[in-house]
Amino acid sequence: MGHHDNRTSGASGPAGAAPEPEPDLDPDLHPDLGPDADPGTVEEDGELAALALKILVAGGFGVGKTTLVGAVSEIRPLRTEEQLSEAGELVDDTGGVDQKTTTTVAMDFGRITIRSGLSLYLFGTPGQDRFWFLWDELSQGALGAVVLADTRRLEDCFPAVDYFEHRRIPFVVAVNCFTEARRYGAHDVSRALDLEQGTPVVLCDARDKDSGKEVLIRLVEYAGRVHTARLLDSVGPQAGSV
Repeated sequence: MGHHDNRTSGASGPAGAAPEPEPDLDPDLHPDLGPDADPGTVEEDGELAALALKILVAGGFGVGKTTLVGAVSEIRPLRTEEQLSEAGELVDDTGGVDQKTTTTVAMDFGRITIRSGLSLYLFGTPGQDRFWFLWDELSQGALGAVVLADTRRLEDCFPAVDYFEHRRIPFVVAVNCFTEARRYGAHDVSRALDLEQGTPVVLCDARDKDSGKEVLIRLVEYAGRVHTARLLDSVGPQAGSV
């Protein structure tokens, strides 16, 4: 796994095309998301104020995004998976994930409570190039993102890394440790992806709930520090001039 000076080599990244609306969430399947629910805002529930934060789960095709959302979600996850077709073989690179038979065509959705009063709404993004137009819509109002990586196909997560860096959305890289994949340390992965200094890299098992929860906690802590630092930077000059 060598160092890549040009992350976007061979990948164009999510396009800036006009976004389409997200699929409707059935309130019967997801009662916590009523018609007026707005992830990322404080909502009153009786006498308690519950904070709901929007998190994206991104990465390349077949890296484990749907698996991660399903493993950590405390509600039955919403999935938009379809069977891979012969027509899709012309555009989907299934090298290294030959056993994969389905693909996400819109998004995955799940929810997890980190602690009392703090819930995360998880939105898994589609991995194929032809669905990147959905990313702009899904990223609206997101606190941060998890970029899942597979060391066998590390270049597949370059577009997601570039997307979040360019839009200044805090993210962590979570290396999904597949059984048959060679293990690399977090520092090696960070160098290979040419990440900005301070961007966390964690190792995980997308199938394991506790492992996935640790990734999300790490993201919330990191994103909180980033947003706080930006807020202080924005008010610093004004405070000094008083």
